[in-house]
Amino acid sequence: MAAVIADDNVYREAEMNGAPLAGRENELRLPGHEGNIQGQVEEFLGPHPDYDEEEEERKYYRRKRLGVVKNVVGASCGGMIIYSVYMGLLQMQLILHYDETYREVKYGTLGLEDIDNKMLMGINVTPIIGLLYTPVLIRFLGTKWMMFLASGIYALFVSTNYWERYYTLVPSAVAIGVVIVPLWASLGNYITRMAQQYYEYSNYKEEHVQEQKKPPKGAFHTYIIVFHSVFYIFFHLSFVFAEFPMILFLNNYLSEYQHTLSKVTECGAEGKGVIQNFNKTVLHSLPRSLLLIEVESVLMGAAFLAMIIFLALCGAAYRPTEEIDLRSIGWGNIFQLPFKHLRDYRIRLLCPFFVYSGFEVLFAVKGLILSYGVCVVGMEKLWLLVMVYGLSSSICSALALTMLRLPRPFILLAGAFVHFVLLIALMCWSPQPKHPEYLPYLLVLIALWGLGTALNKTGVSILLGMLYEDKERLDFIYTIYHWWQAVAIFIVYLWSAMPMRAKLGILLLALMVASFCYVQMERRLTSKIPFRLPKIPRPRHKVKGYRYLEEENSDESDTDLSDAEDDEREEEERNLVEEDRNTDADSQGSPGPERTGIRDRRRRNINAAYEQAGEEEDYVQHMRE
Repeated sequence: MAAVIADDNVYREAEMNGAPLAGRENELRLPGHEGNIQGQVEEFLGPHPDYDEEEEERKYYRRKRLGVVKNVVGASCGGMIIYSVYMGLLQMQLILHYDETYREVKYGTLGLEDIDNKMLMGINVTPIIGLLYTPVLIRFLGTKWMMFLASGIYALFVSTNYWERYYTLVPSAVAIGVVIVPLWASLGNYITRMAQQYYEYSNYKEEHVQEQKKPPKGAFHTYIIVFHSVFYIFFHLSFVFAEFPMILFLNNYLSEYQHTLSKVTECGAEGKGVIQNFNKTVLHSLPRSLLLIEVESVLMGAAFLAMIIFLALCGAAYRPTEEIDLRSIGWGNIFQLPFKHLRDYRIRLLCPFFVYSGFEVLFAVKGLILSYGVCVVGMEKLWLLVMVYGLSSSICSALALTMLRLPRPFILLAGAFVHFVLLIALMCWSPQPKHPEYLPYLLVLIALWGLGTALNKTGVSILLGMLYEDKERLDFIYTIYHWWQAVAIFIVYLWSAMPMRAKLGILLLALMVASFCYVQMERRLTSKIPFRLPKIPRPRHKVKGYRYLEEENSDESDTDLSDAEDDEREEEERNLVEEDRNTDADSQGSPGPERTGIRDRRRRNINAAYEQAGEEEDYVQHMRE
């Protein structure tokens, strides 16, 4: 008891004198008011007792991965909806305008047939110049905003059908031709970037991911295969949904096949053009204008829905700093790089496959479905033929997932083999018109052609994503791919009046050349033959600051450099524009010692400039104080 009283006297004495006892500072501070406040602040600012940093990090990256999946599904659904609207409206429009009675009663001497020809010319011819502006548009607007803008152009095309005139339909068709290549290049680039981001969010603990270094070769392949397969599973359903206006609206006004095919004498391999002597009147009664407006309004709403999906559900493909870096290499370099990438033998040997890919998808519609299908069973079964093609392509796109286990060439060569057999069969088959009993055989042929289409489209997109993993090259590579497709579609548009056997012969020749070139490419890669990739210039950011520290000189411009600095910069530029010679062991090429030394020297110069500027700022601040 005496000891307790003594301690109490010591505490009271220390408080009166205002001096803490030695060794007891904490003990004296805690019981007081200030000690309580400090403890509460430390408890408030400190980590929560139940906080698990590793668990929170895991939840964060799980949300990021779910966001990537949402982006892929959003881009796939947006592309499916916009092409469902586009193909459905174009099909309905061409059928209505083909009927002579509809043209005379509704529009008189307006010349709808001539307008339709110019509209198709605008859609098929304009994409030929897409290689000149597509990379510039994608890098100026960004991948996501390019998809959104392109969907808006398609919605504009739908809106012009409310007032069908030359000055509305033709300009909107030309606008669609302008954005076809940028839209598809953006979609391919976007899906591949999402695969790369998913890998980064799944392997966030890896050292190369944390330090943003180059990942191991083939690290993205699994996700590229899965995401492109998902995209084409969704997209090929656009052929199914495009037939809804036909089923629910237009099919009720179509005449029977006995009337529409009354003058047709040849179909299939014996035919010429699309369908010779097809009846000029395909409608037994004309649809009401108000009903047409209602159908177009529904399609317009679907087009707006696709725009909203691209805008709200699809996130950015690149970080803001990456977007700046992509644009900072210079617009002249962006314009030239698609052409420079053609020096790579891999992309050159794949060009025949790109051309065949454009041939076969348009032949499936204009050749197989119309010249073989509609010519035999009539216009009223058109919706069924197209839907079977779309369903087959969508379901068989999932077969691309076998690339996870099977060798890479299997998918493309299997699709080529299916089309080769079908082309030989089609060259030997000339069904008689007005025979609906051929419908089951036609459905099987079309389903098998959809199988080949699915393996072709999905396989080529996956192959490009696997060969070119560098995110700085994706837009150039997919631009080249879809530009060659556009050229092939233009060629198919030109050969519409040719005999069917000539078309089949061209398709067969293109398929054989494409398969041979692809096998040669795989053989060269297996033999590790070097390929050339153009050097993508480093972003040149202009660093401006601390100019108030320099002496004012009204005769000196911002770009004046000393002779030594000019010589050094010219030497660096000469070294940086040299092309890499890469091997398959490193598809993006490891920097050589000269370029590494140049980059290290440039990095040291930039760091030294920042340090010097910082020291000068500290000095000026000290002098002011």
